Amino acid sequence: MKIGIGADHRGFKTKEFLKQYLEEKGYKVKDFGTDSRESCDYPDIAFPLAKEVAAKKLKTGILVCGSGIGMSIAANKVKGAYAALCMSRKMAKMARNHNNANIITFGASLLSKKCIKGIIDVWLKEDFDGGRHRRRYTKIKKSEC
Repeated sequence: MKIGIGADHRGFKTKEFLKQYLEEKGYKVKDFGTDSRESCDYPDIAFPLAKEVAAKKLKTGILVCGSGIGMSIAANKVKGAYAALCMSRKMAKMARNHNNANIITFGASLLSKKCIKGIIDVWLKEDFDGGRHRRRYTKIKKSEC
């Protein structure tokens, strides 16, 4: 499975940690930057990653900024990208099972690395349940511009 990962300057250290963690688990990781703690703009990272996930060039994406909110908002502007800000394992499970989210976002300033690892582990093993959730997901897809 190929996973995209990206972060702004506030999420840089967490991104580097997660990239190593994922590669150790056998995942192929495409890094969308940033490459330092120097200030940068999160949409410049979120848009390219979200476009590749939406085009199914990547199975999923992980985006990290200070709060996770900016990355989520930016990624969700891309048609076919469904980014979920997840602060717990339960949120990650529901985002995948109920909402068919294909990108997860985190706040590097809000969660420990241990917590993020646990959330990522749940995220990567879960799938969309379909069923009654498919009706809602389809309504969202149809409303995209």
